[in-house]
Amino acid sequence: MGSDADDKIREIVELAKLYDIYGDMLSDHNRVVFEDYVLNNYSLGEIAGEVDISRQGVRDIVVRCSGKLRRYEEKLGFLKKINETEAALNEMEDMINAGNTDPEIILYCVRKARETLVK
Repeated sequence: MGSDADDKIREIVELAKLYDIYGDMLSDHNRVVFEDYVLNNYSLGEIAGEVDISRQGVRDIVVRCSGKLRRYEEKLGFLKKINETEAALNEMEDMINAGNTDPEIILYCVRKARETLVK
C-alpha cells in the first residue's frame, strides 16, 4: 500500500473512533450519511440516492461532520485520554509479560493510567 492509502486508512480509523465517542452529538440525518460513507464504505452516489440529495450534498455533510467531530475532540479530548490510558495499560501488560511483577512498579503503572483519566 502506498502512503496515500495508508493516510486514508488512518483518517478513516480516526474518524470512526471520533464517531464512536461523539457521534450522538450529530443530527440523525447527518449520522446516517456519515455512517454510510465512513463506516459502511458506501459511495457518494449510493448515499445520495438513498437519502435523496446530491453527491455534493453528501460530500458536504461528511466534511462538516468530520470537522465537528474533530472540534469536539479538540475541546473535550476524550479520544486522547482513551489513547493515553490504553498506552499506560499496554505498558503495564508488557511489564507483567516480561516477568516484572514488582508491586511497586505495577502500582506506578496503575497510577499512571489513572492520571490519564483525570487530567
